Amino acid sequence: MSDFNALWDYDQPAETERRFRELLPSAQQSGDTSYYLQLLTQIARAQGLQRHFDDAHQTLNQVEVQLSNEPVVKIRYLLERGRVFNSSGSREKSRPLFADAYETALQAGEDFYAVDAAHMLGIVEAKPEDQLAWNEKAVALAEKSENPRARQWLGSLYNNIGWTYHDQGDYDKALELFQKALTFRESQNAARPIHIARWCIARTLRSMNRLQEALAIQRDLEKNPEDGYVSEEIAECLLAMGDETAALPYFKQAYEKLSQDEWLAENQADRLARIKLYADKSA
Repeated sequence: MSDFNALWDYDQPAETERRFRELLPSAQQSGDTSYYLQLLTQIARAQGLQRHFDDAHQTLNQVEVQLSNEPVVKIRYLLERGRVFNSSGSREKSRPLFADAYETALQAGEDFYAVDAAHMLGIVEAKPEDQLAWNEKAVALAEKSENPRARQWLGSLYNNIGWTYHDQGDYDKALELFQKALTFRESQNAARPIHIARWCIARTLRSMNRLQEALAIQRDLEKNPEDGYVSEEIAECLLAMGDETAALPYFKQAYEKLSQDEWLAENQADRLARIKLYADKSA
């Protein structure tokens, strides 16, 4: 059976789900129950990323009734059930699932999934200090792991810790972490993660009022197709520099893209409303 994990495209969850479903008949007929159930957990993850939460839970129900003592299936089931709960707004329901996944993965010596669970616990914790503690646990585990897949988590973890420091107003520390994330992503030669890491650096520079540096990075990122966040940052930089006239077309571009972002609408409505306020001025 092929390694279905290699088929993941997190930017295209619908296409990823289609690819996974093409494998389902042969997976079911293979007699490899572990492979089949793990595949179902990833179909559920793809459904969750499309915000098809009921469908994702139904898919995971198929896994739940067939759970055995095989640790990887259990871990992946717990992770994906937790992710669906968290993404659908039931954060408190997700936490014990991630905690169970973390402990099970540690006991099984599955570093990759232990790091995944710790990083998710860092996301769902309410207090910044608890978020930081879990992310630091995840970094320590990833850095010492001999599993190359576990070490691949470091870019995301540096990013998560960076945002925790940014939200606390510690911009110097945030910048340090985002620069570490960029260095790691560059070592992987991964174009999209490099783009995101550079965006995070520029966003932090804006918070530090280093507007010219921030704008220069966003201008460079503008050369690549993007999803509206670069346009938003260019607009905010120009506005902060006192050039509202130049900023307005970028707010309009940003709103055209970001108004279609369901997560942003649900979780940062004030931010979207601000973009719209300036976008309407450009009409």
